[in-house]
Amino acid sequence: MEEEIMFRTFGTMLDCSRNAVPNMTALKKWIDITSSLGYNTLMLYTEETYEVPGQPFFGYLRGRFTQEELREADRYAKDHNIELIPCIQVLAHLRQLKHWPAYQEHFDVDDILLVGDEEVYTMIDDMFASISSCFTSRTLHLGMDEAHLLGRGQYYDRHGDCDRTKLMLEHLSRVCRIGEKYGFRFLMWSDMFFRLAAGGKYYADSVVFRDEIRALVPANVDLVYWDYYSTDTAHYDRMLEAHERLHEGTWFAGGLWSWTGFTPHNGFSINATKAAFESCRQHGVKDVFLTLWGDDSAECSFFALLPALFYASELAKGNADEQGIRKRFEEQFGLPFDDFMALDLPGTLNGEENAHCNQDKYALYNDCFMGIFDRDIPEDTGSGYAACAERLTRLAGDPEWGLLFRSIAALCRVLEIKADLGNRTHAVYRSDDLEALSVLIRDYKELERRLEAFHVVFRERWFAENRPQGFDVQDIRLGGLLMRIRSCRKRLEDLLEGRISRIDELEEEQLSYGLRTDKTPAPTFNHWRRTVTANSMWQ
Repeated sequence: MEEEIMFRTFGTMLDCSRNAVPNMTALKKWIDITSSLGYNTLMLYTEETYEVPGQPFFGYLRGRFTQEELREADRYAKDHNIELIPCIQVLAHLRQLKHWPAYQEHFDVDDILLVGDEEVYTMIDDMFASISSCFTSRTLHLGMDEAHLLGRGQYYDRHGDCDRTKLMLEHLSRVCRIGEKYGFRFLMWSDMFFRLAAGGKYYADSVVFRDEIRALVPANVDLVYWDYYSTDTAHYDRMLEAHERLHEGTWFAGGLWSWTGFTPHNGFSINATKAAFESCRQHGVKDVFLTLWGDDSAECSFFALLPALFYASELAKGNADEQGIRKRFEEQFGLPFDDFMALDLPGTLNGEENAHCNQDKYALYNDCFMGIFDRDIPEDTGSGYAACAERLTRLAGDPEWGLLFRSIAALCRVLEIKADLGNRTHAVYRSDDLEALSVLIRDYKELERRLEAFHVVFRERWFAENRPQGFDVQDIRLGGLLMRIRSCRKRLEDLLEGRISRIDELEEEQLSYGLRTDKTPAPTFNHWRRTVTANSMWQ
């Protein structure tokens, strides 16, 4: 007998906005998998990566979904008992749209639309019209999160200071009136209510909401409490109680950690989901979904989160038996649960078990001569990545999932040399040991070879799952890294051959960024631009 899910809505949300837009083959595969596990909902998070007639720059050069593709996905999902729900943005998180001159004057500040601008509401009407023609669901997620500087830019210049909570609610009311023409009811992230009432804080569970503000939340809007960071059930209890004081019928969005680099964090995702689902059960939450974000260019495959995806589905059915879950996972996917969990290892190396450290990313992009994080990467880290590579390589032959293991194994082969390279380079430079310098140069050459090999398999994995638009960023990043490694290697060769007598960058004292502390033994730093250099990349 099929086991019943404890939630009315039980779904996932795929980030289709941060350079990786799934191709139709991968999207249908995700629907197949989630449907087979008992999920009944899928949200596509599309900031502007969908076709909008009359708005030609929406998703331009970004791999946007066409209207016909969305209709096809909607039909396919419906045939698999999945409700496909559009998730867009009508306030903030529209930075890529602001890229185009045609839209720039319609923004308040940063990525936040200019509230009250009639052109903004014309655009939103066009967005709703397009979405309405593509999706059969009449539930629409409006986004509206993290608009931290709402009313502080052009709006302030034109109108002066204002009650920013009322400003947000006025915009929400206008947006909902437009959407009602198309028969929609709405979801929106809840954080802005908390931030505006608590001085910028979201997880302020003791915040008091004024009755007049509570009354202004439209009746056809449900709030979504998002929280991916805690493994403490009591934390979720307090926040759900705070949400109920604001607006009844809160939805909950947890996270399957796909957004901190190349590797997944299944272990942390599972522990956070355990705590969150227990609290949701106790508080009678009926509608739950799990997000898979792609922060800082979406290097991680959504399919790398299958252990956490499966585990969450078992918890939602009331199954918490660890051994039983592992056994059923292998029956479902053809690989032992612990083997699939090995994809977590490169990210959590030198960190706590089941943490969400992303050392694999900042160690990769840390500069060879001017490494910002040299003092924050423990010694002999390379040997740990060598061990990871060996284990992952043994799984690379799997006919269904081998490409996931091959790509991360290739990354670990790079990090076997790269992770320690900055500190080794400084040490050899200070030693005046020419033989050691020769060995170091050989390692640089081998690193170039391994990085090119990683690019090949990472590219293969990306194109198997995503549209080609967006991979230009990976080419730029990895190509830039390759050129930088080659440039540093040539400087070392010049030193060895006597063409130069010193390397100025290596004369500087190495300082600790302060990433790894007693409070953060397993740090996360997911900012490529701030990792690769201390120099300006804006001007």
